[in-house]
Amino acid sequence: MTYARTLLGTASMVTAAATAGALGTDPRSRWYTELRKPPWQPPPPVYGIVWTPLYGTIAYAGARAIDRAGGAERRALWRALGVNLALNAAWPPLFFRAHSPRSAFAEILALNVSNLLLARRAARADRRAGLLLLPYAGWTAFATLLNGAIVRLDSGPGGRRRRAGGRRAARRR
Repeated sequence: MTYARTLLGTASMVTAAATAGALGTDPRSRWYTELRKPPWQPPPPVYGIVWTPLYGTIAYAGARAIDRAGGAERRALWRALGVNLALNAAWPPLFFRAHSPRSAFAEILALNVSNLLLARRAARADRRAGLLLLPYAGWTAFATLLNGAIVRLDSGPGGRRRRAGGRRAARRR
C-alpha cells in the first residue's frame, strides 16, 4: 500500500468519526444550555477551531505510523486507530443526545486510555507520529476534566437533578 492510499484510508476514517461526532453534538439544545458548567469551559466555537487541526493530525500521524509499520504491527495500528475513532465518535451522542454526562464520562475515560495506547503504538512505528498524537490526547484529557466538572456540578447540591426535583415538587403543590 502506498502512503497516499494509507493517508486516504486514515483520512476517511477520521472524516467518518468527525461527521458522526458533529451530528451527535447540539450545544444549542435547551438541555445543554441549562446544564451548570465550570467557568473555564471554552465557548462552543472553540471546539470546531480545535478539533479541525486535531482531526487532520490524527489522519496524518496515523498514516505515517501505519506506513512505517510492517506486518502484524501495521494491522494492529489500523485496529487501534479504528477503535479509537469509534470511541471518539461515541462521546457526543452519549452526552448530547442521550443527555447522559455520566455515561459520556465513563466513555471518555476509555477514550483517554485508547489515546495513550494509540500514541504509544504509533511511536513504536514512528516516533514523530506518536508525538503528533499527544495534542489529541491532551485535548481529550481536558474534555474529560470538563465532562467530570459538569457531572459534579449537575449532580450535587443546587445541580440539575436537584432543580428538576424542585420543579416537579412545585408542580404537584
